[in-house]
Amino acid sequence: MADSDLIKLYSKQILALAAAIPHLGSLEAPDGEAKARSPLCGSTVTVGITLDAGTITDFAQNVKACALGQASAAILGGVVIGLDRAALQQGRDALHAMLSQNGPVPAAPFEGFEVLQPAREFKNRHASILLPFDATLNAIDAAMAAA
Repeated sequence: MADSDLIKLYSKQILALAAAIPHLGSLEAPDGEAKARSPLCGSTVTVGITLDAGTITDFAQNVKACALGQASAAILGGVVIGLDRAALQQGRDALHAMLSQNGPVPAAPFEGFEVLQPAREFKNRHASILLPFDATLNAIDAAMAAA
């Protein structure tokens, strides 16, 4: 990887997002919890959620990931409250398409993922970027199974 590629990939925007991840920590009594791990890099994201009629009303995350995974967690953390499983799945699918199929930037409320477009070229980073979605979707599934 050339130095210019690294500079493009780890932009100031990405590093600023990685330094300001919302909802860090854990919930005292979550309805569902899940951990997602990228086998390639070892990054992990653990999520706890509370739901009301299928909509996320509270959210917490513990992020142990590279700057790209942290930026992704920051973007998702900023919009996740008030979303349901269908909206999150749609966002994850759109992000995956943006990264792996040169698709468009995900629609609102996920347009903040535009900053991660340079990661398209780095397939080994895609799993880390998707971890916050995967952990959140799995936490919703756990909550629904427990209900």
